[in-house]
Amino acid sequence: MISRPGVLALKHPRLSPLVLGALAATGYPPLNLWPLALAAMVGFVWLAWRSSNARGAFLGGWLFGVAHFTVTNNWIATAFTYQAEMPAELGWAAVPLLSLYLAVWPGLAVLAAWRLARRGGLAAFSLALGAMWVAAEWFRSWVFTGYAWGPFSLALMGPWDRAAAGRLLPFTGTYALSGLLVAACGLAAVLILRRQFLPLLMFGAGTALVVLWPSDRGPQGSLPLTLVQPNLQQDEMNDPAQFEAQFQRIGALSLPRRDIDRRLVLWPESGIPDYLRAGYPQRYYDQMTAGGDPEFARFRIGKVIGPGSLLLTGAVDLEIGERDGRPAAIGAYNSVTPVAADGTLGERYAKAHLVPYGEYLPLRGILEPLGLSRLVAGKVDFLPGPGPRTVDLGAWGRAGMQICYEIVFSGEVVEPGNRPDYLFNPSNDGWFGSFGPPQHLGQARMRAAEEGLPVLRATTTGISAVIDARGVVRQAIGRNVAGRIDTTVPPAGAPTLFAQLGHWLTLLWGVILLVASLIAKRRQARYRASQT
Repeated sequence: MISRPGVLALKHPRLSPLVLGALAATGYPPLNLWPLALAAMVGFVWLAWRSSNARGAFLGGWLFGVAHFTVTNNWIATAFTYQAEMPAELGWAAVPLLSLYLAVWPGLAVLAAWRLARRGGLAAFSLALGAMWVAAEWFRSWVFTGYAWGPFSLALMGPWDRAAAGRLLPFTGTYALSGLLVAACGLAAVLILRRQFLPLLMFGAGTALVVLWPSDRGPQGSLPLTLVQPNLQQDEMNDPAQFEAQFQRIGALSLPRRDIDRRLVLWPESGIPDYLRAGYPQRYYDQMTAGGDPEFARFRIGKVIGPGSLLLTGAVDLEIGERDGRPAAIGAYNSVTPVAADGTLGERYAKAHLVPYGEYLPLRGILEPLGLSRLVAGKVDFLPGPGPRTVDLGAWGRAGMQICYEIVFSGEVVEPGNRPDYLFNPSNDGWFGSFGPPQHLGQARMRAAEEGLPVLRATTTGISAVIDARGVVRQAIGRNVAGRIDTTVPPAGAPTLFAQLGHWLTLLWGVILLVASLIAKRRQARYRASQT
């Protein structure tokens, strides 16, 4: 017998997945309504199983995705208010337009599960959908350069000071945990239909324990750290009249407060407006805070951080070529640069996973004449770096670096065969409104737990944080305040199962779910045969 809400959902096969998709997104930060999100997924898996044909199955999954990704990515609309090249209102169209594409992946997942297991009962369908969800999130992370933001397992990351799903991620990885969670929601629907409320209660209690069980402080590290959040608002970031004041602000927050042999200082992406490297045409230095002299810019940074300190800062480096018959920038690198106390520069890391329409304009020759531009100011596109790198900083440890959005890509944050002591994630989250920064932090926590590595996040406007190797936030600075964190770098854990196997582990979990679906389907067939 179908319940009244179930009858209502079946009467509205187009509206119902839209509502359920939007509700499923409320489990993400900053709302963190994970019980509501799981309940919505329970309803959606049941509704998808009830699809009468393949077209309805795909459409239901696609509609779920449209609403889900629109709510999840609402912060993208805010980014359009910080540029002058395109109408700000375009942001409110960009979010649903992006969601129309992203929704294809849950649509395909439902369609594949429906074809594989539609006659095997709800349990077999749920397990098959879990397997296909694993595949869908993995494909979404790299097809067309990838957009991995907002995996369903993010809903289980819970409060900052708890390990929550970080207890599971070392053994599953992000995409596999999403698929397992979807399958578990479908199996919960089976229990509801069978009125087996005790196992259902145990499932709910177990999930609550995973999310809410307190975490201890964990072991302390030995490398002193100063993490700086200067509160550089987006509307002042590209104003040359503000450059000197910005440097004075971030510099004052970075001064040593006691005598120490060594200290790691972290500044965010977009932390300084100066070009630190020599060799560019002079016109590129003219608007700098350091009188057009990159050597002096490095010197005064060294004076600010003091002896024994090493700075890692976000910076922009130029690629110089020839344009209109004279030397000119033909590209740029969004980079992290080490700066020592004597002003010398270390090995640069250049961001590899660039944001389309943010850091470069695809098909610029076609789209620019149509009035489209990228969100980051400037006519020169950023160029991609070679990928994850571990930089040996000597007494300051071995640093892995992931700039801003790069941290959301599961399995792509550590250089293979060259494991770092910690991951540095500088970011400019001033673009991201109120929803983006806590979601960004949540996904950084997922990378920490997956890899068993601390993640150090320095942002322009928040949320900056020191995250230990379990995904627990030890200290943080909230949004739209200037501040600093003085602590030590948490120690790395042993390489996790996911760190060792990467997405082979993701594949293994997908195969396990698929085999379990086939077994459930066969058992259902045997049961039906025995009833005839």
